[in-house]
Amino acid sequence: MSDLLSVFLHLLLLFKLVAPVTFRHHRYDDLVRTLYKVQNECPGITRVYSIGRSVEGRHLYVLEFSDHPGIHEPLEPEVKYVGNMHGNEALGRELMLQLSEFLCEEFRNRNQRIVQLIQDTRIHILPSMNPDGYEVAAAQGPNKPGYLVGRNNANGVDLNRNFPDLNTYIYYNEKYGGPNHHLPLPDNWKSQPISTEGRWWPITRMTSPLSTGSEGSAAPPAPPRLTTSSSRRYVEKQLVPPGELGAQELAKVYSYAHGWMFQGWNCGDYFPDGITNGASWYSLSKGMQDFNYLHTNCFEITLELSCDKFPPEEELQREWLGNREALIQFLEQVHQGIKGMVLDENYNNLANAVISVSGINHDVTSGDHGDYFRLLLPGIYTVSATAPGYDPETVTVTVGPAEPTLVNFHLKRSIPQVSPVRRAPSRRHGVRAKVQPQARKKEMEMRQLQRGPA
Repeated sequence: MSDLLSVFLHLLLLFKLVAPVTFRHHRYDDLVRTLYKVQNECPGITRVYSIGRSVEGRHLYVLEFSDHPGIHEPLEPEVKYVGNMHGNEALGRELMLQLSEFLCEEFRNRNQRIVQLIQDTRIHILPSMNPDGYEVAAAQGPNKPGYLVGRNNANGVDLNRNFPDLNTYIYYNEKYGGPNHHLPLPDNWKSQPISTEGRWWPITRMTSPLSTGSEGSAAPPAPPRLTTSSSRRYVEKQLVPPGELGAQELAKVYSYAHGWMFQGWNCGDYFPDGITNGASWYSLSKGMQDFNYLHTNCFEITLELSCDKFPPEEELQREWLGNREALIQFLEQVHQGIKGMVLDENYNNLANAVISVSGINHDVTSGDHGDYFRLLLPGIYTVSATAPGYDPETVTVTVGPAEPTLVNFHLKRSIPQVSPVRRAPSRRHGVRAKVQPQARKKEMEMRQLQRGPA
């Protein structure tokens, strides 16, 4: 009898280990349990941390995947996924949880593609940027929630209209000259608690060249597609120059890896290649996309993933299978282009050095460790590094289609220009008189005449 019980318990444990993931909506407590469950199953490659609290005090938990969690490794790029910015748009939130479980499970199964991705990349996943709004939307019950119920945070603020508006600054700089990146924050900007934390995470503290915000659906309901700019055509215009791996190219990577997005026809509307420029679709200001692009090193696209803001649970498995490959391929795009270290002549790291690519009017900067990352398509480029007090360095780089090209810079300190020593002007009657060169010449000639021939 004991042998039969032992076999039964063994089979039960085996079934538990291989049981398929349940596809359901996760309330806040369920979300937290899921994140810590993943961390417990993959403790060596994950870390759960909070970037702050919402208006109602809920933690904004992030799940990190890395072979060295909690540490930025020089030359290892970072990527972030943000879900559920609008609380009533729930699909992105569920996809982020499914992705977290998938990465952990495949790493444990020694899937070499996932193992290499986690070893070479630091991945941050924020399933819900607006947990307060989600709870309001989810509380509506099994029937479809009210169309806008739960969209905003607990203060009634749309978080994707609450980032600093830097467009005025970039307009001015384009016209009169000025930086095309890392624009300063306006003095009069006031944020919501979530946006305050979200703006600093991790885009300004870390070297994060790639990001995406995922939403459930648009307003009005629109087909699954990606937007490549939010408030205007600025981002798309800057990303169009040949060579830069920009918003359009990144959006197509996701769309064509998706189960059906690339077809363009969904929800009774059509978008070529399954993507659109956000400003062409509808204009907004103070969005997260433009803020990422203009204030940080981070390129970001927005995923509109469903015709339904809060899809029924029976649709979640289909949505996951349709997005799974696209989510992985998007993460892999962070390894395109060039990367390297910026050092001084004594091999000290140089932070905040500016990396410029000829023909592309958008620069990036090196991080605290001196490393930088620049997304580029295959081609030949002229790349420069500059830093205050150092001579610039320019190199020609060939970028291939596979691994990023390593391009290091060693900057030498500038030699100060020594001004010629000037004789002090003469003093007459207690007043310093400025002697002009012509007057000085005449004075010297007069003295020579007074002395007579040598």
